[in-house]
Amino acid sequence: MAEPAKKVAQQTEDRLEDLAETVRKKFDKVTDGTYRDRVVGGRLAEQGDHGGDKSRAETEREQD
Repeated sequence: MAEPAKKVAQQTEDRLEDLAETVRKKFDKVTDGTYRDRVVGGRLAEQGDHGGDKSRAETEREQD
């Protein structure tokens, strides 16, 4: 009885691994590369530097 259960568990694990790989490939296709590559390449930093917002907020607090 234990052998069929192990076989089913192995098949399920294999299917989940295949599904995870498919999801990774589709995500990479949608994002035009891996998320890690975008971070390392500095592409996320180009979306806007919010450093100026922080200093403006500090100035507004000082005025109060």
